Amino acid sequence: MIRLVLALMALLSLAACGAEPKWASDEAVARARYVHDGPPSVTLYTVLSTRSGSGAHSGLLINGSERVMFDPAGTWHHPALPERNDVHFGMTPKMVAFYLDYHARETYDVLEQTIVVSPGVAELVAQRSKAYGAVAKAHCTNAVSFILRGVPGFESLPQTYYPKKFSDAFGQLPGVTSRMYNDDDTDNNHGVLLVQAGDPRLQ
Repeated sequence: MIRLVLALMALLSLAACGAEPKWASDEAVARARYVHDGPPSVTLYTVLSTRSGSGAHSGLLINGSERVMFDPAGTWHHPALPERNDVHFGMTPKMVAFYLDYHARETYDVLEQTIVVSPGVAELVAQRSKAYGAVAKAHCTNAVSFILRGVPGFESLPQTYYPKKFSDAFGQLPGVTSRMYNDDDTDNNHGVLLVQAGDPRLQ
């Protein structure tokens, strides 16, 4: 009996800290599909503290046959974008700008690191992202690093939970281009989501 109670407690504990799965319909995903005219590429976004320089979050923008964002355990969302677990579909330039605006603020900068890849590599990264499943809080970089380490050209990257460590390694890959985004918005960025969503209360 005691063993049964302990087992049930363990299951409840795991459920409490588990990821939140989402699954948009096929119709919604098809409607949102966006094809970007740039070369196939993988872009790593790393959110960095302006105070300590430490990493706070990792996300992947993948430009293949369509452009999607893998934002594991992320808090950014937009009502116009369907989401399957942590993959956002329909990442137009406006939506990428929204993503950056949400994360860059007085306490955080966003480092963008892009590498051009073959169409096959871009598709493999996208497929692995879509198949990964919902990611638990604080596991964002672990998920991103797991996905990329199994892909040709990214074998040198470490498996890690630390965004800054992973970003440093990603930056050593041949051909990576980088850009830093800064913003002086207030640290409380909930209002940014309302504005991006077109909340009538803020018009």
